[in-house]
Amino acid sequence: MPERLEQLKTWLDDELNFGEYTLRPASADASFRRYFRVTHTGVSYVVMDAPPDREDSRPFIEISKLFFDLGLNVPEVIDENLEQGFLLLSDLGSAPYLDALNEETVERLYGDALGALATIQACTPGTASLPAYDRTLLLSEMALCREWLIDKHLGLALDNVQTGMIDAALGLLADNALAQPQVCVHRDYHSRNLMLTGRNNPGILDFQDAVIGPVTYDLVSLLRDCYIAWPRARVEDWALGYQELALQSGILREDHEDPQQFLRWFDLMGMQRHLKAAGIFARLNHRDGKPGYLQDIPRTLGYVVDVAKRYDELVAFGAFIDTEVLGCLNSSGIGET
Repeated sequence: MPERLEQLKTWLDDELNFGEYTLRPASADASFRRYFRVTHTGVSYVVMDAPPDREDSRPFIEISKLFFDLGLNVPEVIDENLEQGFLLLSDLGSAPYLDALNEETVERLYGDALGALATIQACTPGTASLPAYDRTLLLSEMALCREWLIDKHLGLALDNVQTGMIDAALGLLADNALAQPQVCVHRDYHSRNLMLTGRNNPGILDFQDAVIGPVTYDLVSLLRDCYIAWPRARVEDWALGYQELALQSGILREDHEDPQQFLRWFDLMGMQRHLKAAGIFARLNHRDGKPGYLQDIPRTLGYVVDVAKRYDELVAFGAFIDTEVLGCLNSSGIGET
């Protein structure tokens, strides 16, 4: 996109009067946004390039201010040009959690991340004018798996029995999400969007799609990450530890003390998220020419299969994902486009 890059340089030169600076790619994400690191007078900034015909940057600005005012470590919006789709942001560095997580660091890093999550959930529902994570959105997200992975990528033809079974399972997962206490949901709270920082860890990125939704959504995004996996018993210990923190913080009420209920919320919420993620990974390959995410589908759907085995009403659905979807992926080669 050489034209966009020239527009960006013109903005830095003419509107921000940067004069001398260095500009280099910082990262790209699963949307149409790109990021550049700009160094000017010894200070490092990040420029978000979000084409206005593809991305609306206003939610990013609004939620950045909301989280910043709560004391969370998010990029501060220093300057903006919404007409062209450029934001000048403070730089949270280039060390994502994913690169830093290991047996020696995970307890400390997840402890920081869970503390920040409690701040988000405890402080924002009453003040944030965020859209609701409603049934329509929950179901439309899960439909991405059927459209882009099962149909487009694998070419599987479903019979009436399979279609009915899948519809029932997705309805159950949506019901589970809507039955939970509703809080502010970051919606992409995982190891690629959390940055390791020297102070006020973690740095938090990619929050522009925040909604008011289920209390376990961000928790399962972090603990059953699509990009790194931990033993189930350990994940459940972390989840129940967060339940205690949420009860102490007033995020959850006394009638939410049942650990089995909380783990059911957590498990089924993860199935909803992982079905959505698997569909998005396939869409990134076919629509956006980004095949690298395909390698994350087996891990992501592996969570679905593992959880479904533990709930009678989802056993058939899990078996379908295991034998038909993962089986087809394994036999056809996941990297095929």
